[in-house]
Amino acid sequence: MKFKNTGFIVLVILSLLSCNTSKVIYNSSMLVQEHWEVEQQPGGKVDFSSNTMEITDAKGCTVWFKHNLKGPIKIEYDVRVIDEGGPYDRVSDLNCFWMASDPNHPKDFFKNSKQRGGNFKNYHTLHQYYVGYGGHNNIKTRFRRYNGNINRPLLPEHDLSAKEYMIVPNKTIHITLIANNSEIKYLRNNKVVFYFQDSNPYVNGYFGIRTVNNHLKIFNLKITQL
Repeated sequence: MKFKNTGFIVLVILSLLSCNTSKVIYNSSMLVQEHWEVEQQPGGKVDFSSNTMEITDAKGCTVWFKHNLKGPIKIEYDVRVIDEGGPYDRVSDLNCFWMASDPNHPKDFFKNSKQRGGNFKNYHTLHQYYVGYGGHNNIKTRFRRYNGNINRPLLPEHDLSAKEYMIVPNKTIHITLIANNSEIKYLRNNKVVFYFQDSNPYVNGYFGIRTVNNHLKIFNLKITQL
């Protein structure tokens, strides 16, 4: 991966000198727009300021980290779903993609970026892991392994509706995504929500934050090579 920010080089050198085999390859001190690709329907916006990403969305948005991540990898971030009476302050769809690739364009993931444009159905043909947290107006939380087919299989154990798995607005939520070879995990506040053993795992790909008709603030983002 190539970064213009020299802070990234310093960070990698420090992590290589560390006794810890895990390496932090990105953190929120470098959370600047140049490292992200915004795909969004008209009417919304994404702002980057003070190490925070703020998504105000009308009709659909995915914000991709521009660099292909090679597993095993851990992605962590804090997020707050805003419910303060704003026009898009809808408590729903704290979603994400990780280890994403495009089988139709294996060498250029962003070739169809404009065509995807934040419209959810345009992501169905990707290979990736997906969690829709608090979807359908905060009544469903689901994990899917996208296999490139539009049907997007959903296992019964990955379709949750209990209140404990829904979004609490205006509260900081810590999200952790892990792709460690065949072990795929999604954690909320350090507790496992989804654990999946993938017999044919996606071992590299892109990470994206996804939402629709919503207002989110993302901060304390960290990506670690395990």
